[in-house]
Amino acid sequence: MRKLSMEELGRKSVDEFRQSDKIPIVVVLDNIRSMHNVGSVFRTADAFLIEAIYLCGYTPQPPHRDIHKTALGATESVKWTYFSTTLEAVETLREAGYGVYAVEQVTGSYPLNQLSTDPDEKMALVFGNEVSGVDAAVLPLCAGCIEIPQFGMKHSLNISIAAGIVLWELVRQKI
Repeated sequence: MRKLSMEELGRKSVDEFRQSDKIPIVVVLDNIRSMHNVGSVFRTADAFLIEAIYLCGYTPQPPHRDIHKTALGATESVKWTYFSTTLEAVETLREAGYGVYAVEQVTGSYPLNQLSTDPDEKMALVFGNEVSGVDAAVLPLCAGCIEIPQFGMKHSLNISIAAGIVLWELVRQKI
């Protein structure tokens, strides 16, 4: 066994990434505080060829040193847009035909491990603030909520970890 070289990994250039067909998923960040979390989500979105990230409210925006520290250049490849409110972003996505889902613990949520999606469905995933979660005013605009089953004492995950888990599962179903 040996580690693969950078050439063997077949990484795309920024231009190749931009020209590639994307997985039809938009990530919506609802008032995220941490620049490191934002950078991590950019990096994950790049890894999975996600269509775009919508930064909402007081979520930090590139360029910023602390975002770049964890994004490792993904802010240059992943398309992103800023919205002053998450409600505005969600309404824009719904009008464009996206099924919008919050990643949140609510009554009637869909457990991620039991979720089956249409590979052709355009989806948007709303990830909420590190403390308060997805804004309660956004939830009624969503087609549903997705919950990551958890079994320990803690019943929350860091937003960047949650994004990685949910995105992998949904991308896996679309490829």
